[in-house]
Amino acid sequence: MQKYLEKAQVLIEALPYIRKFASKIVLIKYGGSAMENEELKHCVMQDIALLKLVGLKPVIVHGGGKDISRLCENLGVKSEFKNGLRISDKETTKIAEMALLQINKNLVQNLECLGVKAIGICGKDAGLLRCVKKDENLGFVGEISKVKVGILNELLEKDFLPVIAPVGMDEEFNTYNINADDAACALAKALRAEKLVFLSDIAGLYRNYEDKNSLISKISLSEAKGLLSSLQGGMLVKLRSCIDACENGVKKVHILDGRVKHSLLLEIFTDEGIGTLVV
Repeated sequence: MQKYLEKAQVLIEALPYIRKFASKIVLIKYGGSAMENEELKHCVMQDIALLKLVGLKPVIVHGGGKDISRLCENLGVKSEFKNGLRISDKETTKIAEMALLQINKNLVQNLECLGVKAIGICGKDAGLLRCVKKDENLGFVGEISKVKVGILNELLEKDFLPVIAPVGMDEEFNTYNINADDAACALAKALRAEKLVFLSDIAGLYRNYEDKNSLISKISLSEAKGLLSSLQGGMLVKLRSCIDACENGVKKVHILDGRVKHSLLLEIFTDEGIGTLVV
């Protein structure tokens, strides 16, 4: 009987959070190991399906860096990076688009299996993500200049769960590879999301990465800015996106360890949560 009571207590603990976030948009950036491991992928899809089915409005932006690298290697194309971003000529951009769209439809299939009406799109559809070149030295890596959220609002109103691949176009209709963290941030701002969640390959932000006891559970915007000088690579890009989102209308940004099963549910629906919360 105690086991059943504990299960009931978990549901009761989640109730105020379900009520609080009902009909609110939660933008989830999905990437890292949680995409590579099939068991973890299934857990993440279950979490997102549950969010949807209890009344929240999740929107997914997914990455695919490892898949892009594998496809480049298979096709004999060299992958190079600068400051955590993939240098993308036209050939690499085409390969990135191929890999990302394959991932996109696979995620839609997984969500549909769980009883959720999911629809996969990319930033090229309906001109969702307009881009300019982020840096001439990076090639066709896009910096988002405009987000047309009309299509997303229509899909959300019709009870669809949008799954977005970070590919966009410029005004001359050239294709751009967009960093998924940047895309998630831009879309969260445009949608005025209640939460922006980054599923990562670390437990959260550390004051000193070498000291695993220095994990930050909650941090203010000003404190987060103070950490920028101590970071590099992908984590630097991610924290900049967190700060940008908080400065532009997103109430809370979470960095979660996607390697922990059901980390999304633990963070959103429990009193203690896990990972790092930027407010």
